[in-house]
Amino acid sequence: MIKLIAFDLDGTIGDTVPMCIRAFEKAVSPYAGHTLSEREITQTFGLNEVGMIKKVTGEKWREALHDFYPVYEKMHQSCPAPYEGIRELIETLHKAGVLVALITGKGDKSCRITLEQFGMQDLFCSVKTGAEDRPNKAEAIEELLHDFCLNKDEFYYIGDAVSDVAACKKAGVTCLSAAWATTADISGLKKANPSKVFPSIKELTLFLSIEK
Repeated sequence: MIKLIAFDLDGTIGDTVPMCIRAFEKAVSPYAGHTLSEREITQTFGLNEVGMIKKVTGEKWREALHDFYPVYEKMHQSCPAPYEGIRELIETLHKAGVLVALITGKGDKSCRITLEQFGMQDLFCSVKTGAEDRPNKAEAIEELLHDFCLNKDEFYYIGDAVSDVAACKKAGVTCLSAAWATTADISGLKKANPSKVFPSIKELTLFLSIEK
């Protein structure tokens, strides 16, 4: 029986990846000395914003970080709400007695900005954010299992990236791949996580209602 489900944030709860890339490009490029390409930015994914910015700006990271947050918050107006159906899914899980947590590679501040924008800051029993020096989702999963005294077969992680599948394998838990984002690598997800890729929130909701 599944007792806790943890969600990723960017690309899983909301279509925030394009906005994150634009904010990073606008705020951080002046400190990198050139206009950062989308590829340069996405190669830093997995780290929190401190780690991402350090990777491309070096010693100027503090100034870049200072400029990043107001740009990120302002650009969030282009993504004012989560995906349709995601809040209802979380509320359905709550009613079924399933704990719902959040594990994201974002840092504390950007995570808080997004959750407040979406009005979702009170929906999660635990929020685990990213590290600046390494991808840490596997560690965060293990922490949740320990914190809530769960067996690995009592837990699901829902994320949109192939790296989420790898983190779940490392932690020994099941990943359900969210493939409804415009930025999702659907073929990569199907290869990494066959039979557990969901092209819509509706299909994931149906699967979870059967699994309860």
